[in-house]
Amino acid sequence: MIEGGCLCGKVRYRVSGALRPVIACHCRQCRKTSGHHVSATSARRDEIEVTGEVAWFDSSEEARRGFCRVCGSNLFWDGPGTHLSIMAGTLDSEPPDLRLAGHIFVADKGGYYEIADGLPRADAHDPDLTTRVPE
Repeated sequence: MIEGGCLCGKVRYRVSGALRPVIACHCRQCRKTSGHHVSATSARRDEIEVTGEVAWFDSSEEARRGFCRVCGSNLFWDGPGTHLSIMAGTLDSEPPDLRLAGHIFVADKGGYYEIADGLPRADAHDPDLTTRVPE
């Protein structure tokens, strides 16, 4: 069982299944919501149990972002598909095999930092990176 939650503890979640490798998103929306880039994993929706009140913001026609109404912690990215993205920094502890696997929306990244880890990159959305899920 993998657990996590917001800074103040008002929102908690439990994941009973496997997590996708972490993907860093450098798009403008993620940078605006986090103050930098976002690093997120994901799990099947039916394997995530959330307690507490999540506030949702429709950030586009396709997606919304979930955060704690009390402390403002950025918790989830919810778009089309079978999985819900979970901000990796909100996990209480990382599974030992959870690793950063790549970067998306690199064309939108801030000019004040470099990406020098040698991992796969995509200038925009890349379904090959973002839909990789464990069997």
